Amino acid sequence: MPDAVEHVDGVAVLMCAPDGAPIGGEQDALDLIGNAGYQDAGWVVIPVARLHEDFFRLRTGVAGAILQKFAGYGMGVAVLGDISAHVAASDALRDLVREYGRGTGRVRFAADLDDLRAQFARIRAVRGSV
Repeated sequence: MPDAVEHVDGVAVLMCAPDGAPIGGEQDALDLIGNAGYQDAGWVVIPVARLHEDFFRLRTGVAGAILQKFAGYGMGVAVLGDISAHVAASDALRDLVREYGRGTGRVRFAADLDDLRAQFARIRAVRGSV
């Protein structure tokens, strides 16, 4: 199944297929950003299964590099799926996820699509748009 644009709570998102190529660096992020922009999506939703393990080891810098690319291009990104084992193993990751969860920014961590919809609704209530 290829990556495809869908609407989640009225927001155009590029939904990355769970079985696609691993995402593990800046070039992978740029490819997703370009694909999403080409298809007029404002967000990219990445299943946990697509992220390289180094993403969850913050000391590697992979997560920072990927998230910075999305921020630099003004593209929202959501990591979708259960990351509880990674969070339990890393205080730094737990703090990062909690910090992004507090705000109304364009980086989200969501357990599933219902959780992402709820987060989009909260962002919309505060900012007026997602």
